[in-house]
Amino acid sequence: MNLTVVEIKAFVPARDFERAKAFYLALGFELPWSSDDLAYVRHGNTSFLLQRFYVPEHAGNFMMHLLVENADDWHARVLAADVVERFGVRLEPPQDRPWGLRDFVLTDPSGVLWRIGHNLPLAAAG
Repeated sequence: MNLTVVEIKAFVPARDFERAKAFYLALGFELPWSSDDLAYVRHGNTSFLLQRFYVPEHAGNFMMHLLVENADDWHARVLAADVVERFGVRLEPPQDRPWGLRDFVLTDPSGVLWRIGHNLPLAAAG
């Protein structure tokens, strides 16, 4: 019996499917595949499925976590992509968290909350 898990993907809601795809492309994600209702969104070895589906209560309570090597570099990338102005999204500055991460909050155009961060050294988390 082989119970190896290969991958797990979230289905991320999109109020305006085309606008959401443009947002993720602006952040440097790729869209290797897209249909009328679903898009495969990838950055390196990580991915999720963006879906043409929107219920405000669902999207407003949906959260994604992107673990990166350097949250400050990613924050700079988000600022350089000008997505706050272009897409009317919320962006907070990076902060060290008591749970051992340095991260920042970014919302997408549908209200999905992203926490983008990196692990802190164990002594700093302590």
